[in-house]
Amino acid sequence: MGLFGRCIKFIFDRVMALLGLLALGWLLIAIGIWIKVKMPGSPVLYVQDRIGRHGKRFKIHKFRTMYEDNEGPSVAYPVEGRVTPQGEKLRRTKLDELPELWDVLIGNMSFVGPRPDVPGYADMLQGDDRVVLEMRPGITGPATLKYKHEEKLLEDYVTKAKAEGDTRSETEIALWYNDNVIYPDKVRINCEYYRNYSFFKDIKLIFKTVF
Repeated sequence: MGLFGRCIKFIFDRVMALLGLLALGWLLIAIGIWIKVKMPGSPVLYVQDRIGRHGKRFKIHKFRTMYEDNEGPSVAYPVEGRVTPQGEKLRRTKLDELPELWDVLIGNMSFVGPRPDVPGYADMLQGDDRVVLEMRPGITGPATLKYKHEEKLLEDYVTKAKAEGDTRSETEIALWYNDNVIYPDKVRINCEYYRNYSFFKDIKLIFKTVF
């Protein structure tokens, strides 16, 4: 990704994030009120440390979809019992990620890029794979689209492993599959995205995400 590409991406992200917040402000407020009514006493937003560009930590903002005392490990498996009824609707429609427009506007994220990892993943990459850290994490991206049904993949793998006699817990099995199969593939896809960056590809990825 060259300097020109970075500049175009930077300008596009800021302008579109501002327009998005202005256009969807009413929806953000409505969802916030809905969550507050359904879960009185709980914060509307879910805020967590993530790894950003150059390995720097930042606070990501999402609408809360899980119970406060049941957020569990970085791999959200099993999901059943952890997600609130309204959270399930938000996750299915991806509306829980609308507050990330603010993270894009202030420069912590981009519209397109690798999904921001919790500490212990992207910040631990070695060698050529560290080019992932040259990018701002994104709301969407090629790896995000490929693994849009990641929870189902984890569920299917855990079910198969248990049927074959695996004695580990479901969470341990899911975490192993994520760390050894899914995550390395995401890194490969994100490295390829970085090395073959195109602004027009970004636009196509955004349209694929929306439609």
